[in-house]
Amino acid sequence: MKIFISADIEGVAGVVVPAQGAPGNPEYERARRLMTVEVNAAIAGAFDGGADYVLVNDSHGPQINLIPEQLDARAEVILGRPKPGSMCAGLDASFDGVFFTGYHSGAGRFGVLSHTINGFAFAGIRVNGIDCAEATLYGAYAGSLGVKVALLTGDDQLMQQCLPLFPGAQSVQVKTALGQRAARSLSPERAGQAIRHGAAEAVRNLGAVQPYVIAAPYRLEIDLNTATLADQSAIIPTAERIAPRTVAFNATSMIDVIGWINTISAISAMFR
Repeated sequence: MKIFISADIEGVAGVVVPAQGAPGNPEYERARRLMTVEVNAAIAGAFDGGADYVLVNDSHGPQINLIPEQLDARAEVILGRPKPGSMCAGLDASFDGVFFTGYHSGAGRFGVLSHTINGFAFAGIRVNGIDCAEATLYGAYAGSLGVKVALLTGDDQLMQQCLPLFPGAQSVQVKTALGQRAARSLSPERAGQAIRHGAAEAVRNLGAVQPYVIAAPYRLEIDLNTATLADQSAIIPTAERIAPRTVAFNATSMIDVIGWINTISAISAMFR
C-alpha cells in the first residue's frame, strides 16, 4: 500500500497570516515546525492504517519548508522547485491514495489565506467551468492517474469547497476561519492526534473512495489580478485572451493544465 502526501502550510493549525508562509522571519520558522508536526502525524497514521510506503512532497511556496531531520524516518521526501508535477511531484499510478495536508480554500473564497497557486497573480482558476482550489486541481490530476484522494486536512472552508469532490475521503478540520487572516484553531497536539487518526482511517477505508476525475479535453481559464498580468500571459502563443484580465488554454491532460498554471505563475514574478 503506497501513500502520497502533498503538504501545504496555510491550512496548518495555528497558521493564519501571510508572514507564516514567507521565509525570513520567526513566525515562518514556527509555522514550518507546525507543518512538519502535522505531516509526521499523517505519515504515522498512514503506517498505522497499513501503508507500506509513504512519499511526501513539500508543496508550499519555495517547497523547502519541511524540516528533513525532524520528519518520520520511514517516509521519503521531495523538496525544492521547480519540479515536474509541482504540488504532486513524484505521484504516479503506482500509488493507492493521496493525502492533502495543510490545504486551504481557493481564490476569491472565504477561508484562511485562501488562494489558488499564486495569490499575487490569480483571482480565479477554472477547468471545464469548475472553480478550482489547489485540492481540485491536484485531486483531478491524481484522478487522471487513477489515484484516489483519501484525506484532506485544513480549515472548514476547504472542507466546504473540496470535500464533496471526494466522497468517502476522510477529513480533519484543524481550524475554523474567522476571516482571511484569523481562525479558531485546535492546539498543535490535538491537531496532530486528529490527523494521525484520520490518516489511519483513510488508508483502511480506501476501498470506499473513488478517484476524482474531470473529463478530458480540458479548457483552462485563468483570471489574472491585473490587466498587465493578462497582457504578459496573452503573449504565450497558445493563449487566448477572452476578457481584459482572463486568458484561456486548451489542454489534453491535467498535467498540461497544471503546467500552464505554473508557467503563468512563474512569469508573473517579473511584475512583483
